[in-house]
Amino acid sequence: MRLEDLAAYEILEKRRIEDLNSDSYIVRHKKTGARLALLSNDDDNKVFYIGFRTPPKDSTGVAHIIEHTVLCGSKDFPLKDPFVELVKGSLNTFLNAITYPDKTVYPVASCNDTDFQNLMHVYLDAVFYPNIYKTDKIFKQEGWHYEMEDESSDLTINGVVYNEMKGAFSTADDVLSREIQNSLYPDITYGIESGGDPDVIPELTYEDYLDFHRKYYHPSNSYIYLYGDMDMAEKLDYIDREYLSKFDHLEVDSEIKSQEKFSEPKEIHKAYPVLSTDSLEKNTYLSYNCSVGSTLEKKIYIALGTLNYALCSAPGAPVKKALIDKGIGQDVYSEYDNGIKQPIFSIVAKNADASQKDEFVKTIREVLEDQVKNGIDRKSLLAGLSYDEFKYREADFGRFPKGLLYGLQVLDSWLYDDMLPWIHIEANDTFAELKKEVDTGYFENIITEYLLDNTHRTVLLLEPEQGLTEKKDEELRKKLKAYRDSLSKEEIEKIVKETKELREYQEEPDDPENLRKIPLLKLEDLKKEAEKFIYEERNENGVKILFHDIFTNGIAYLTFVFDIKNIDASELPYMATLKKLLGMLDTEHYSYRDLYNEINIKTGGISGSISTYTDSADVTKFETTFEISVKVLHENLSDAFRLVKEIITSSNFDDVKRIKEIFDEQYARLQSDLASAGHQTAALRAMSYVSPAASVSDSVSGIGYFRQLEHMISIIGTDEGAAVIVDNLKRLCKSIFRPENLLVDITGTEKEYQGVPKESELFAKALFTDSYDKGQFKMTPVKKNEAFVTAGQVQYVCRAGNYANKGLKYTGALRVLKVMMGYDYLWRNIRVLGGAYGCMSSYAKNGDAAFVTYRDPNLKNSIDVFEKASDYLRNFDADDRVILQYIIGAISDLDTPKTPSGKGSYGLTAYLCRAKMENIQKNRDQLLGTTKETIRGLADYVDAFMEDNCVCVIGTADKIEESKELFGAVEQLVQS
Repeated sequence: MRLEDLAAYEILEKRRIEDLNSDSYIVRHKKTGARLALLSNDDDNKVFYIGFRTPPKDSTGVAHIIEHTVLCGSKDFPLKDPFVELVKGSLNTFLNAITYPDKTVYPVASCNDTDFQNLMHVYLDAVFYPNIYKTDKIFKQEGWHYEMEDESSDLTINGVVYNEMKGAFSTADDVLSREIQNSLYPDITYGIESGGDPDVIPELTYEDYLDFHRKYYHPSNSYIYLYGDMDMAEKLDYIDREYLSKFDHLEVDSEIKSQEKFSEPKEIHKAYPVLSTDSLEKNTYLSYNCSVGSTLEKKIYIALGTLNYALCSAPGAPVKKALIDKGIGQDVYSEYDNGIKQPIFSIVAKNADASQKDEFVKTIREVLEDQVKNGIDRKSLLAGLSYDEFKYREADFGRFPKGLLYGLQVLDSWLYDDMLPWIHIEANDTFAELKKEVDTGYFENIITEYLLDNTHRTVLLLEPEQGLTEKKDEELRKKLKAYRDSLSKEEIEKIVKETKELREYQEEPDDPENLRKIPLLKLEDLKKEAEKFIYEERNENGVKILFHDIFTNGIAYLTFVFDIKNIDASELPYMATLKKLLGMLDTEHYSYRDLYNEINIKTGGISGSISTYTDSADVTKFETTFEISVKVLHENLSDAFRLVKEIITSSNFDDVKRIKEIFDEQYARLQSDLASAGHQTAALRAMSYVSPAASVSDSVSGIGYFRQLEHMISIIGTDEGAAVIVDNLKRLCKSIFRPENLLVDITGTEKEYQGVPKESELFAKALFTDSYDKGQFKMTPVKKNEAFVTAGQVQYVCRAGNYANKGLKYTGALRVLKVMMGYDYLWRNIRVLGGAYGCMSSYAKNGDAAFVTYRDPNLKNSIDVFEKASDYLRNFDADDRVILQYIIGAISDLDTPKTPSGKGSYGLTAYLCRAKMENIQKNRDQLLGTTKETIRGLADYVDAFMEDNCVCVIGTADKIEESKELFGAVEQLVQS
């Protein structure tokens, strides 16, 4: 069957896209007008999504709540959570749903043909025939509901989306992004919070929610995308036969309106919450925001990304440098949001003062005017273009399928013009054009038109307000109390009854017959052999080289691995600082600005990391390394070696002013990152109480490092303090970057390997050979059990420990336990019943293990759930089908397709861990052989790590105060 033979569709365009090695089709479903965009190629990581234009009219979060709830049961799959059942038992490489300001998208991906078809079926059924019309309990669980346990209880509000958005409204960076968009587009959909404002979510009624689905979730308003190696005609025939043909055409008014251009710029002031003890000084965000044309302008779409780099994002970029030099903000950056109809270009100074607003605007405009008058630095433009083009050609998105990222980018234009899905992912010609424009004044004209003369702009001040969270909480308590007091006895009884009925609904098991309707692969469909690691150790003229012979399409992935076993563990924070400074300071031949441009012109980027590798034969031992990674086209290989050598042997650590700038910038970023990724922060900190390896990680990237960074910032302003920091950095370079510590890791083919031996020899000879005092790398964990208070409205709760310390050895069945806990026991008790947005567990080969929650309204209740986990496991009972689901889910996580660089990293990890293939295979066999008896036996592992009783919580003052007996120390996460 050919696409051309499908009577239900008309092909509007068919052509070859060489950039993507794909045949493209723009297709229309004749009966309903459903839009389809297809990319047919040889990629076996297939992608499907169905999306809808969903412009909300208010901030009740209706689009977001619909996204959650349509996945809670449908006509063909009438169980409470088919999404979770899919995750448990699918080989998917991606499975999720995403709410944007103007669209909602349901993407799936898989390399398995049967699995891919199953995923399509469940998602299509979910969006067109959801169970949300059959019961309001789905709406209450995922959206919001009043809650009272009995007639004497306080009235509260709960719901997954409600709690998720309380978390989203708690971090300043999230608030800033939302307020920037709202400030520029107050009269259209972008002036509304599609995710839902927690203050407004409870205004959403069940009927309005259903009406939103009725209006927008129709084929006539749909966007369907298929990518990869499949029979496209067969898929389209299925979609028409089973779904689209069942509907008639419907006129759906979902047009995304454009904001009328402002006649003059606007100034807007908004508040974000800080603790009552936080300083108000140097805590304001200043932003200069411009509406920059249309996302359908193909050339400007990329050009503005280049200007983002050249003007502000790159170290030493003119706007960034001018603001930093004037002390306006600790962290200055720019952002270009081109995922909406009217893109936004913003320049932000973080940790500034409101009094600096006028100077902030004046400085930006003076610098931009100078750039127009005297010309933008040519190398900066070329570096920005080269960096973006390298990323485009490489198409390496880590664990995310490239077809998925292409598909989401397609919507940047397709959503606003049915015939323009490809303009932003077919970019080779655009890059070539823009390179020719570097010397023509093109980029300078964009600055004039969009950033200087443009009246459609705002200056937004996001200012700290002490106790704003407490104030909002008190207002909500009063509002709920007043509402409760206004209720009759019968109305109170009704809420109590509905609370009980919702819990009964949540706890009631699904009908086994309905569970069996979820399609499931067979055990024989799963690959039995573990993925082999690829590496060959070579010794070239005294330099140890690890070679991974993998096709990389002409890119060499280089990692310079330095053993740090002779460094004292107390120096870890300085090592983490060194990692951030390298490449950001002047060197012998470059200013730091020129160096950054040179890196991005000659390579695909240089980055540093500090890693730990557990010895597979003795998990009490681990190796810590300082690594510098480079990706580079084969023809520029010598430049990669040259630039890394330049950075590590001649960086100017005497430039204390520049070092302080980098410290301040890093502090401002960590301040946000540690709170917004509170689940990771809490888990790492909790595990550091018992695990030496986790202690290392916390010391170089977690709270431990953040505290040391605060100390370094406090002393660098004195001559004595600066001297200590500079001396430590210089000494570390001479201690780490030595030939005896070096391993050169290279991923590529023999072609990419050519030149590596000679370059490695020259590189090693240029390293430090001075004598130095050797330290002793020994970490001694200290149990603290801490709580860190933030101005947020939710908790991140972790309970951690180590099972290997109790004599238990890693088994592949722990991967099955991770899936089972995350989508069964913890999911039901933490998310479904508790209302938290997320929950997870982890079990590492060195014995480190943890339970953790994400955007959680609870604290003690969640720890109680953790406490009962082993009892649940000991009494676990399920049929073979359920066990198979968990096995498939675990294999899916284990077998996520690796990019060429990912395969190289897999080999490097195996080498440094001294892993043996027979043990890797043994772990896989254990996974595949998991039974309910195996799972019951894993209760011992949970008891073992829970016995350590390591607790860390990042959360609100009131919840932490209620459970203060759990903690040895309570302090603010950010100490002013």
